[in-house]
Amino acid sequence: MASVFSIPRSAFIMTGALLACLMLALAGCAPPSQDSPVLVIVNGKPITQGEFDFRWSELPDSTKARYQKEGGKRKFLDDLIGRELLMQQARKLGLDQSQAIRERLQRFKEQVILDELLQQVLKNQIDIPEAELEAYYIEHGAVLPAPERIQAAQIVTHNESAAKDIKRMVDEGMDFAKLAQRYSTDKETRSKGGDLGLYRKGSADPQVEAVLLRLRPGTVSAPIKTESGAFYIMKLISREPGDTKAVHALRERLRQELYAEKRQKQFGEYLANLRATSTIRMADASRYVTEDTGH
Repeated sequence: MASVFSIPRSAFIMTGALLACLMLALAGCAPPSQDSPVLVIVNGKPITQGEFDFRWSELPDSTKARYQKEGGKRKFLDDLIGRELLMQQARKLGLDQSQAIRERLQRFKEQVILDELLQQVLKNQIDIPEAELEAYYIEHGAVLPAPERIQAAQIVTHNESAAKDIKRMVDEGMDFAKLAQRYSTDKETRSKGGDLGLYRKGSADPQVEAVLLRLRPGTVSAPIKTESGAFYIMKLISREPGDTKAVHALRERLRQELYAEKRQKQFGEYLANLRATSTIRMADASRYVTEDTGH
């Protein structure tokens, strides 16, 4: 059973009708019904249309779909008959008088009541501003795949005339990688022929990125002057479409994580307020628990 101090997975699944079902489980779990047609009588115990409809309405859509494939509502009625036979046998064995079962029912009852309370506490939807959501995406940017796979290379120089000369040599057919090894002032990429590997958007100066993203694969840019005074000559080696479905799925997962965090915070604040407005005194025997810190 989920702890009441964290929002349980079942918090929004168990309903008031299920609470009634739990409390009447050993009595047949049928809602009160008058003048409801009887569908079948099992050893003197009727199963009415009202009970059938009630039980059918409580089924998840996936279970209803399975029944539709395996015989429809006729199959469901057969299962209700089988269940009633089992319940009658359980009563013959005195299981309805079992203290252990009654205690389990009580715990179920408490959990359903707590689930209902959570629905009331968390009934209001939480709006996440777009700016906050985007900031959360950026915070987890290391796990977000790039929309495109871009491979590029660069030659960096701090002299405009040198940059123009290098571009002229590229246009004349000289190898870009060899020119980068000879003339580029960027130590990290010079030894690799200027290769930047897979390029991530936002990792270069805005002036450079604006030009790079407009290049066609295999083409080389004119010298690009940046605010730092350096000149960049960019080559787009390849551009491949990214996995947009994966990006969308991951962004949706992150959105749900942020929403869950806010829900948990909302619940924590509610519980903290209850503690602050209540009187809680630990008994002497609590030391057997409070002294056990798990170490």
